[in-house]
Amino acid sequence: MHQPTMGRRTFVKGSLAASALAALAACGKKGGSDTTATSGEATGGTLNYYINNPVSIDPYDAEEDQGMQVCYQLFDALMTYDFEKGELKGLAAESYKANDAADEFTFTLVKGAKFHDGTTVTSKSFKQAWERICNPKTSETTPSNISYHLSMVEGYSEMAKGEATELKGVTCPDDDTLVVKLIQPYADFPFVCMHPALSPVPDAALKDFDTFFFAPVGNGAFKMDGKWEDGQQINLVRFDDYSYGDKAKIDGIHFNIQKDVQTAYTEFQAGNIDVAQVPTAQIKDAISQYGESGDGFTITPGKQVLTGAELSTYYIICNLGNEQMQDLDLRKALSLAINRQAICDTVFEGTREPAGGIIPPGIAGYQENTWEYVKYDKDAATQLLDAKYPMGADGTRGISVKLSFNLDGDHKSIMEMVMADWKAVGITVEAVNNDWATTLKDYKAGNFQMGRLAWIADYPIQDNFIYPLFSTEGDNNYGKYSNKDVDDAILKARATLDEKERQAAFQEIDKKVGAEMPVIPLFYYKHQLVGSSKVKKLYMDPQKLCDMSEVELSA
Repeated sequence: MHQPTMGRRTFVKGSLAASALAALAACGKKGGSDTTATSGEATGGTLNYYINNPVSIDPYDAEEDQGMQVCYQLFDALMTYDFEKGELKGLAAESYKANDAADEFTFTLVKGAKFHDGTTVTSKSFKQAWERICNPKTSETTPSNISYHLSMVEGYSEMAKGEATELKGVTCPDDDTLVVKLIQPYADFPFVCMHPALSPVPDAALKDFDTFFFAPVGNGAFKMDGKWEDGQQINLVRFDDYSYGDKAKIDGIHFNIQKDVQTAYTEFQAGNIDVAQVPTAQIKDAISQYGESGDGFTITPGKQVLTGAELSTYYIICNLGNEQMQDLDLRKALSLAINRQAICDTVFEGTREPAGGIIPPGIAGYQENTWEYVKYDKDAATQLLDAKYPMGADGTRGISVKLSFNLDGDHKSIMEMVMADWKAVGITVEAVNNDWATTLKDYKAGNFQMGRLAWIADYPIQDNFIYPLFSTEGDNNYGKYSNKDVDDAILKARATLDEKERQAAFQEIDKKVGAEMPVIPLFYYKHQLVGSSKVKKLYMDPQKLCDMSEVELSA
């Protein structure tokens, strides 16, 4: 789930205007890349892009970044986010307005937009798409794991329980107007509507689930060429009747499915793939060979390795249901004892940034080093421990902790450095290792003391790091942190229409949570991708999504 390259969360920044009405021009441009052509007219061509075999390319279950990249090309949601300008913009919606209570939103759609099958995108297309996600009877074999995006829409609970067949809070006064009523105020709801999972679907999606799942019909700049060949490839071609902007500059995309990052990178080096992920151990060599992107997000010839910041944080959760972990001074000491910079330099060759809190750079309202105890200070850690757990003659303090983590990827190397830092201050650590599925099951059941996790934002807002992780009812609050003052403050902040006031409110909530250390942030993620010299221009946004309609290739 929440591990990058297989996480169900994705992310961003921004907010509602201070007034109750926010007018937005539909720009038909995702992510915020500079669309100025590097050399006149586009030359066409096919982009050969590596992905691992996805979970889904259908919005119905758009939950991890491999399938999300495909879905992002096939479908356009109501909203998009321009990272360079820091603006939320309309995409399939040309404008929207919110009521003064921030619990009802009216979206006006771009008129006459078409699906790939030639049918018209209407407000009904969104309503049936959202209900398709929420209805537990949509598929007998493939459950949707992403309906939580709509959990605040009126009627969601009844649909999720199978007690209703429609979302009561979603209405369509006419073909070009979509009205959404929430069960509580949430000023940031338009950001939710930028998620690919909430894209519209045509009537065809309701007729044959399996056919649509492997060959989705969307409203995006590219359409399917054949169907998803499981474990092998996915081919897309330009959709010439694209409705939300200029048609794609390239002819198509070949998603080359490989079993792992190393295999894909070897294929890239052989000239068989245009864009691939770089294995961590080879990042410095890749930069030396292919050059590093100037801004970290844009591939151009000679500057082909991307290292820009992503909106994701790697951290350790503390189970506050465990008596030992209820000791705040112990949690502070455990955090202070960790040398985060050494982890970033040793494991990731400097391609990660030590965390100073749970909210990463790039989120609107981000502030540096907001959590006082998220830094390396071995002496301070020792002083906190000495006061309660004096060091014994054997070099230990008579306390031990259990640390759960899965062994795939770089997790073993990261956790070994954490355990060594803890041992250096006299704490005995026992590693608890299982596969990811079992580890996650243990987290949900509360069957752990401490454990590693990562969070990729669904949307670029502070709330998406605060509410799911730290509200008492948060669906990913595995450590069972609960503070009524924090809960009340979150609800108040969510109902605040003014953007600056809302950001300031969440900043104060963030500091309050940080003072209680329910989790121990370690580092923020960065891009680790490379493009071939064939790629004249490609922009990968901080959500690790690329608007491939703007990609330019050499002839």
